[in-house]
Amino acid sequence: MDAYTALTRGGSPWTPEFVVSLNQKTCIGCGRCYKVCPRDVLSLEDRDEEDMDEDMDEDQMSVMTIKNAMDCIGCGACGRVCPKNCYTHSAMPVGA
Repeated sequence: MDAYTALTRGGSPWTPEFVVSLNQKTCIGCGRCYKVCPRDVLSLEDRDEEDMDEDMDEDQMSVMTIKNAMDCIGCGACGRVCPKNCYTHSAMPVGA
């Protein structure tokens, strides 16, 4: 087990994977990830007009942003609830 692997309550090894990027082009602004994030890592922002596609409807006027990546605990909840698979997660590099 490396320095960044923890144990679950049941004793199984678990390596946190932290959010490293969010694809705003595919984000539909549904807010599901915002609702499950326990650490205030994300923020729902209004899209800039130049980022709007002509086929987007009013429900897609917002987009998620990573507001505070350094507060991420690596739970991965945001990626699990995202219907568009917008998130990329990564384990902390050894020695970081």
